[in-house]
Amino acid sequence: MPTRARAFAALNVAWFHQEGTDLILQIQVQPRASRDAVAGVIGGHLKIRLTTPPVDGRANEHLIAYLAKLFGVPKSGVILERGDTSRRKVLRIRSPKKRPDNLDWGS
Repeated sequence: MPTRARAFAALNVAWFHQEGTDLILQIQVQPRASRDAVAGVIGGHLKIRLTTPPVDGRANEHLIAYLAKLFGVPKSGVILERGDTSRRKVLRIRSPKKRPDNLDWGS
């Protein structure tokens, strides 16, 4: 694989890594979207569209519930590690039971 293609492939999977059984995600949130959706990987972050506005932590609560459903874990299994007030966040998924099929997991 040419060097440029390898570098591009590395950028596409930089949005997550595994720590033991936990999955660490680099997320970029787009609040006030028309529907909740995974928009894909953009600039090393998994872009998530959410219908809720970023007011009083409601978007963070909605993001946690949405990711819990996607990964088959209880809401307590999704931890916001960084980015409480930012659009870019780091979240930990404890022992995910499933992974969304429409994403490149690099394996």
